[in-house]
Amino acid sequence: MEWQSPSDTVPSSFITEAQAGSLLGKPPATGAWRDGDPVGERLFQNVGPLHLEAGGHLPSVRIAYETWGELSPTGDNAVLVLHALTGDSHLRGPDGPGQKTAGWWGGIVGPGLPIDTDRYFVVAPNMLGGCQGSTGPSSVAPDGTEWGSRFPYITIRDQVAAQIALTDQLGIQRWAGVVGGSMGGMHALEWAIQIPDRVERLAVLAAPPVTTADQIALNSVQIEAVRTDPLFSGGNYYDAEDGDGPTRGLALARRMALLNYRSPAELNLRFDRQWQSPISPLGEAGRFAVESYLDFHGNKFTRRFDANSYITLVEAMNSHDIGRGRGGVQAALASITAQTLVVGIDSDRLFPVQGQEIIAEHLKYGMDDQKPVILRSPFGHDGFLIEEIAVGSQIRRLLR
Repeated sequence: MEWQSPSDTVPSSFITEAQAGSLLGKPPATGAWRDGDPVGERLFQNVGPLHLEAGGHLPSVRIAYETWGELSPTGDNAVLVLHALTGDSHLRGPDGPGQKTAGWWGGIVGPGLPIDTDRYFVVAPNMLGGCQGSTGPSSVAPDGTEWGSRFPYITIRDQVAAQIALTDQLGIQRWAGVVGGSMGGMHALEWAIQIPDRVERLAVLAAPPVTTADQIALNSVQIEAVRTDPLFSGGNYYDAEDGDGPTRGLALARRMALLNYRSPAELNLRFDRQWQSPISPLGEAGRFAVESYLDFHGNKFTRRFDANSYITLVEAMNSHDIGRGRGGVQAALASITAQTLVVGIDSDRLFPVQGQEIIAEHLKYGMDDQKPVILRSPFGHDGFLIEEIAVGSQIRRLLR
């Protein structure tokens, strides 16, 4: 099933003075939310210790989350929304103290919107290992210093285990819907496979059944970009002065990632060979507009994210394989009992539609005759975030 993107414009190619001005001054050593910072809209829940899939444990886990709407007296209207690699719990609402960015899905979640907060109680947690309030490398360990590079290796299944513990403490027995895109889609699949009786409906957006060798390779160079920054200091940089953290390595990793999040067609149409400033057409001085775009977003990223968390979460993404220990991918998918919507983006070069086709093919209760909905969009992988009208119409169809 295909859906034509309603987008008929391409965003501006150039970074404005106002945007550039927002990055003046040295970046912080870490962009993590830290205890003592303004809370914003976050809520916090300590879910206790967590034993990890690969061995070891975390003695205490805190999950930061946000909610919208009201839980019904019978508890049957809760929807769990799971964010992507560099997202957080702030689904909707403005930026402000404690919230460095505006809500990342404000056109999908809210009153009268596809995930209707007049009807549903929506919960969005920051994933374990993240840096916006949940326990992660920037959190303080039992010895009174940040975990840093001592933070243990965690998997997608560990992150879902923490979400399950949060769900139990919130008193939610069964989710009316679990919705996730990209890395959040990996979590959503795990939810429906691990505890199928607690998921009524499922939406998997732009996510694969396994992380492939190609994707692991792309991730590995991003991790190395962070680790080889001289200011990474083995992951112990939290006491550094502003500007003295591994911001160059983290920004470079983000620039690499952006090339996978967007499509060649969009970058070529949006930027062509335009200059950001007047220079020789041979390009021996100054900058191409596409270079300025990547630099801007890389530098902006360092102000809201943590280098150690980036490594932790990318390595968790590499662990993703729903068939591991379950008799393979097909058997794992066949165990899902939730009514399931699978959405892919035709221009996605990070998680191509072949992955979504495998998921849809082996579902017992897929919505579209064992085929994914393929959205036609120029925006590549990020289409699941940008194409709110098209994506929203599909989620509304699932939750009707």
